[in-house]
Amino acid sequence: MPPPYAAVYFDCDSTLSSIEGVDELLQFADPALRADIARLTEQAMNGQLPLAEVYETRLQRLAPRREQLDRIGALYVQKLVPDALRTVQALQWLGKHLGILSGGLLTPVQHVAAALGIPVANVHAVALVFDADGSYRDFDRCSPLWRNGGKVEVIRALPAGHRPLAFIGDGATDLETQGTAARFVGFGGVVARPLVKARAETFANGPSLATILPHVLAADEWQRLAANPQFAPLLSSAKA
Repeated sequence: MPPPYAAVYFDCDSTLSSIEGVDELLQFADPALRADIARLTEQAMNGQLPLAEVYETRLQRLAPRREQLDRIGALYVQKLVPDALRTVQALQWLGKHLGILSGGLLTPVQHVAAALGIPVANVHAVALVFDADGSYRDFDRCSPLWRNGGKVEVIRALPAGHRPLAFIGDGATDLETQGTAARFVGFGGVVARPLVKARAETFANGPSLATILPHVLAADEWQRLAANPQFAPLLSSAKA
């Protein structure tokens, strides 16, 4: 479905931020685990392994502590992709609902939302459960986002006012939203995954997040941004 869209939602890892949060937890892990966990993450993102199988295994082996999540959140914000904040602000200025829909961990993803001014009610990710001493117990198994097809479920449950919706992401589980979201835009600004680039209805090469704008804006919306001195310079990056 062509624009305009009432809402634009984003994946977080390798889309809004240039890192993969679970991989960054490896800095706290035994070195022997690092290669295995990184390999599992890449296989899941490329659609080579079921997400649920990888998700549970990674968290059991990493067993992150509560305090580590804020450190990962701060790193997410440090590593925002070029023009992330200005792109989000431009879309909000146009009156669109903005949200994040991620298979990542909720606390770090909330740091990204706060930095970008995205309402907490529009942030969907997987919460962890900790013991009183901050040690890892489990993850929220009621969330659909730790398994394949979960993002489709969440999109279907979003408020009616957020439709039609465009979704932006880099990985195989993001690609699954194509056909449920009014438009899926593959984002290659951090990593251009061959599966996503080959199958996405439309693809933004990056590196700036603004390269999604030609894919999610109607002609009159583009013209409104071009007439606003605050956002007009962003459109040069959008054409990169």
